[in-house]
This record gives sequence, structure tokens and C-alpha cells, in this order.
Amino acid sequence: MLTCVMLLGCGAAILTLYLAEKLRRYSVKAVLLKGLCSALFVSLAVCAWYQSAIGGPLRLLGLFVIPGLLFGLLGDIWLDLKYIFPEKDEPFTYAGFASFGVGHVLYCMGLCLQYAPGDRPAFVWLPLLLAVMAGLGTAALEKPMKLRYGKFKPVVAAYGVLLFSTLLLSGSLALLHGWRESTLNLFFSGAVLFAISDLILSGTYFGKGKERPVDLLLNYLSYYPAQFLIAFSLLYL
Repeated sequence: MLTCVMLLGCGAAILTLYLAEKLRRYSVKAVLLKGLCSALFVSLAVCAWYQSAIGGPLRLLGLFVIPGLLFGLLGDIWLDLKYIFPEKDEPFTYAGFASFGVGHVLYCMGLCLQYAPGDRPAFVWLPLLLAVMAGLGTAALEKPMKLRYGKFKPVVAAYGVLLFSTLLLSGSLALLHGWRESTLNLFFSGAVLFAISDLILSGTYFGKGKERPVDLLLNYLSYYPAQFLIAFSLLYL
């Protein structure tokens, strides 16, 4: 437990340094600090998963969450590199979407294998159906939201489905278990913050006048707590 708390503290410190650099300018130093902060939430997940297994078996969810967080780390790097190399904005953006999308697929697979009941499938297929509707709806509502997705619209729709799948599935399973599973509760809280972060980010990427310092701060102050909460949830398996 102490090691996990120390990793959380280090993550908060590195995040502070990263935000200070990012708000000052886009730089290689900012990318390195971001990668280090992301490496800390992966480390936290490994530590939490190991400590949860002391005196018992390793639980299945960790086999999916840890790789999912690693893909998140890659996504963090790709999306910051687009600012360092603006001439390669498109490939880095696609790479970021793909990395985070794979992460969400892994999260959903792990949640289903660990917590989904065989006798109550509606707690799985219903949130996934709603996620499809929400993801497609997000893409369809670009004009009311004053966004312009352009060529990224199909990718935004597909990613939205995966993002909302993680959110709604974790919430559905937490509800199924009567909010008594700390892992699911923490995971769902992280998924809520993850969705908030991505909604802010969509405005930054595809909107106008939404690259203010406050927008960047709100994005990262929701995204990193989200990933650290998901990682920390493995402690209570």
C-alpha cells in the first residue's frame, strides 16, 4: 500500500512539472515528462496488482488493465508529438486514437471476463448497445457542438463507441455488484473522468478557441487522475 501511495505522489509531482512546461511551450521536454508520468500509472498498476495477490492468486483483470495502460502511455506520446512535428499531425493523431482505442478494448475484455455474470447478460450487452448509440451520436452532433471532425469523423465515431463502452460497462457491472466491489467503483470513477477528459480534448482538437490554458489544465487534471484511478483499482481485486 505504501509503495502505491508513493507512486501516486510521484505521479502528482511529475504531472505538475509537465503542466508547467506544457503551458509554457510545446517541447520535447514536455513529451518526456508526459511519458514519465504515464509510466508511473503503469507502474502503479503493476504494484497494485502484485499487492492484491499477496496471500492469494493473481486476478485476471490485471492481465488486461496493465497492457491497456501501456497503450495509453503510447497514445500520450503520439498525441504530444503531433505538436512537436506539426507536419506529421495526421499520422500521430491516428496513432493516438488507435492506441487509446486498443486500451479501451482491453479494459472491456478484462471487465467482462472478471465480473460479467453468465446468467445476466443484459448487464453487458445493454451498456455496449448504449455505447454504440452514444459514440455515433457524438460524431453526428459535431455541428451543434461547434466541432469540425473532417476526415477524422469515422475515427471519432469508432473511438467514441469504445470510450463509452468502458464507461457504461464498468458502471453497469458496478451496479450489478451493488457498488460493493471497490475495484469496479474505482474503475468506474476513472472511466467517468476519462470520458470528461476526452470530451474536453475533442474541443481542443476539433473546435475553435478551445486551446486556452484552462482547457489544457482541465483536460490533464481529469485524464491523469482517470488513469491513476484505473491503475489503483487493481489493489482491491
